Amino acid sequence: MMRLPWFEFRAPRSLDEAARILAGEGPNATLIAGGTDLLPNMKRRQMAPKVLVSLRHVAELRRNGVAVGAGITLSEIVRKPALPRGLRQAAAQVATVHLRNMGTIGGNLCLDTRCNYYNQNYEWRKAIDFCLKKDGDICWVATASKRCVAMSSTDCAPALLALDAHVKLRSASGEREIALADLYNNDGIDYLRRRPDEILSEVRFANAPSTYWKLRRRGAFDFPVLGVGAAMIGGAARLALGAMASRPFLVDRANDFLRGKELTDEVIEEAGRLAASRAKPMDNADLDLYWRKDVTAAFVGYALRELRGDDMRETRLRTARYQPA
Repeated sequence: MMRLPWFEFRAPRSLDEAARILAGEGPNATLIAGGTDLLPNMKRRQMAPKVLVSLRHVAELRRNGVAVGAGITLSEIVRKPALPRGLRQAAAQVATVHLRNMGTIGGNLCLDTRCNYYNQNYEWRKAIDFCLKKDGDICWVATASKRCVAMSSTDCAPALLALDAHVKLRSASGEREIALADLYNNDGIDYLRRRPDEILSEVRFANAPSTYWKLRRRGAFDFPVLGVGAAMIGGAARLALGAMASRPFLVDRANDFLRGKELTDEVIEEAGRLAASRAKPMDNADLDLYWRKDVTAAFVGYALRELRGDDMRETRLRTARYQPA
């Protein structure tokens, strides 16, 4: 049985109190919201914070309206028809109902990067001499790499990137707002530009037509091995990819191409090709990496056709358990 390491627990009632605790505890402290990712990581000894700062009772993180508080659960997002369809689709495909009832939008955006050589128990990792992401000095996926290539597995980030999302970060020294795209680094270890003393408090996004398509082996529970977010912003389609690098990212070349164009079959095909050219999967997740890159164009096509207004229900049913031939 995997047990949690010892830790102290703090339960602030306001953002200011939580920010003061973070500032006072320094690197010893880690934030916890739903805990659906953090607690398993602690059991595997990938993380061992001395202090957990709970955000569960911070009412400011549960705001609704023009902005969504980072403490809103994924299940609550699924149940809010006023929110963009793409965001609700992404939230609905995270894990299982039980985990969505606990997991929050802020937690999903800050989800730790994943890798077959990292997301194992301590004894397994010790047997192969650990990896670059935790306790070792070599990346077992790309042994010549100086950088960890663990991949981003957040579902909500690609959907929100397509919706031109911005996030607010609160600390004891003040507050700042940045584009969601600027929250991420393409580095499996240093994957967030959020400072250790900052709390992701709020998410703002365009309420625009949008969709999200996910590739995984099973029809439920699994992390994505490809996520495609698409939205219509200012009359132009906008694409973002997830699970194709150590960060979710906007597909700039495809988005530049789509600007000012009607979503004809020819335009959609070219956008899919451009998006696939930017997909850089590594051999650190489920399914063959070359096949994952190849089907990127198809999934971009599905997303853009749904955004165009095509009825894609049968395709969604068919790809819910999408398998390589």
